[in-house]
Amino acid sequence: MAKDRERKRPNILVTGTPGTGKTTTATALADATQLRHVGIGDLVKDKGLHDGWDDELECHVINEDLVCDELEDAMEQGGNIVDYHGCDFFPERWFDLVVVLQTENSILYDRLSKRGYTGSKLSNNVECEIFQVLLEEAKESYPQDIILALKSDTVDDIDRNVASLTEWVRQWHPTS
Repeated sequence: MAKDRERKRPNILVTGTPGTGKTTTATALADATQLRHVGIGDLVKDKGLHDGWDDELECHVINEDLVCDELEDAMEQGGNIVDYHGCDFFPERWFDLVVVLQTENSILYDRLSKRGYTGSKLSNNVECEIFQVLLEEAKESYPQDIILALKSDTVDDIDRNVASLTEWVRQWHPTS
């Protein structure tokens, strides 16, 4: 089956370290394009698609199989913007574009501190950004030609990113 045989609208993954502006970008892009925003963190909480709580990382331990099962039909239909800090467990065939947001370390540190991140949760996430873990994960999981790394330091960066991604959506057409 061709990957976009039935899709009339593209699927986009917006990924990056926590604090890089994924949800802000995905929400604004959904508003601009009328694509559906799927925040994986909210989906996991709302539908119980997890295997409990991780006290050290202060988050749910998501059940990747349950998440993929939950999203399968919607992803086949297309028109989704998926927002999550991981990307290696989603099927490659789901996405037409994988956006990796990147934020300068001192800006990211401040954003995460304001969110109440402390200790290992704070340092792990900043280190994740320093070592470009999410970009590398995307490169290992998806074709290079659909990966787009975008700077996300300021509101102006986010506005520019949303504008360029909106234009990408307008120009997208299914491959035959």
